Amino acid sequence: MKKQYIKTDAAPKAIGPYSQGVKGNGFLFVSGQLPVHPVTGEIPESVEDQTLQSLSNVKAVLEAGGSKVPPTVKTRSARMIRTAPPFIRLQVCMHAAGGRYKVPSPPAKHAAELCCSHVYSC
Repeated sequence: MKKQYIKTDAAPKAIGPYSQGVKGNGFLFVSGQLPVHPVTGEIPESVEDQTLQSLSNVKAVLEAGGSKVPPTVKTRSARMIRTAPPFIRLQVCMHAAGGRYKVPSPPAKHAAELCCSHVYSC
């Protein structure tokens, strides 16, 4: 199978040895995107704004790979517990963001809260 590695300046650079996205066999896989603004490097304060920034970064990688948001089949999200809101609040943010991106049919979804990552220190 031929693979195409996706890279765009419209989303934050990958932190570590992975690609922003990989396209192969008719599928586009997008790596998880932190809520980091690709130009300023800033992380928004509110979980709502962080959710929108992460989704904006995902959208940029999708577009760089020749796709867009509506045909998305599955999403997977994780929230780092640093200033974590209740899990349900994250779900409400994701639902509201889906409306903002005009997703006619929601994709399959996997969501979880995580304790730590190499980006945040606990």
